[in-house]
Amino acid sequence: MPDENKPERLIEPAATTDEVVLDITLRPQHLADFVGQEQIKQNLNISIQAAKKRAEPLEHVLLYGNPGLGKTTLAHILAREMDASIKVTSGPALEKVGDLAAILSNLQEGEVLFIDEIHRLNKTIEEVLYPALEDYSLDIILGKGPAARTIRMPLNRFTLIGATTKLSLLSGPLRDRFGHTFHLNFYEQVDIEKIVNRNAAILSVSIDPESTALISSRARRTPRIANRLLKRVRDLAEVEANGQITKPVTGRALGMLGIDEFGLDDIDRRLLTTMIEKFQGGPVGLNTIAAAIAEEMETIETIYEPFLLQIGFLERTPRGRKATNAAYQHLGFDVPKVQTLL
Repeated sequence: MPDENKPERLIEPAATTDEVVLDITLRPQHLADFVGQEQIKQNLNISIQAAKKRAEPLEHVLLYGNPGLGKTTLAHILAREMDASIKVTSGPALEKVGDLAAILSNLQEGEVLFIDEIHRLNKTIEEVLYPALEDYSLDIILGKGPAARTIRMPLNRFTLIGATTKLSLLSGPLRDRFGHTFHLNFYEQVDIEKIVNRNAAILSVSIDPESTALISSRARRTPRIANRLLKRVRDLAEVEANGQITKPVTGRALGMLGIDEFGLDDIDRRLLTTMIEKFQGGPVGLNTIAAAIAEEMETIETIYEPFLLQIGFLERTPRGRKATNAAYQHLGFDVPKVQTLL
């Protein structure tokens, strides 16, 4: 459960409550408008066209990748491209078998069910999904003890779209029942620039190319973070520059937010600095790092590490995490000399 007293982390890739409306406003409506992930879009486009020609629902789709890369957006786009309505829930929200059974039994022909954080489904509920995904049927147990009996209730054909940040936590039997499995990668800067320009137009703000490049370079290759930075820069521009987003305004805004040229914020720098100053750069165990900076291990592993690994500031070794020479240089530390064994 999030700590309400904890300060907001601007480059947190997970969506905050007050961003939901903004995300919906900026969310592309069609596959052609979705920037990046070209191979995934190509495969999905073919599958959608084929399913429509056969007058069948799209095969079940599993999307996995880091937060903020567009899994939820893609789910809504797929439903729209299939001319189907979408019902949205999440793994933690489905507490009882009856919760899932009620949703499945009310799905209409061709509808889409989107389950976010599907890796957090409990095993009992997950087993109910197996016949639903394979045979479009629901096994219901009536009675208890020796008198119990099972009846099979047919379901309308539907498409399940599951999203997860942790594919490894999904059981093999559940993964195998998805017809499509796609990994969303971090975005290239050119794609982030396209997203920033598109969303600036939607927000009706003027932005110059230098500002677009500056925001994109510090967005950690994640669209949700780019949108968040754009919103904060827009706020400063409206207060100090008549709504014109220029390079000086953008640089000032990002400086006030404490985000450096690599997109690192205070917490990233504290993590790396702690490793360098207290543990000689590592290798150091994840639980030790978590205790040293007062963060949860899962938060470090899911939120901080992926990007630091991507930009080469962190290494995972069999003995633990290790700060790289690039991290030493960026933070202004002397790079350690290689020790040779005599």
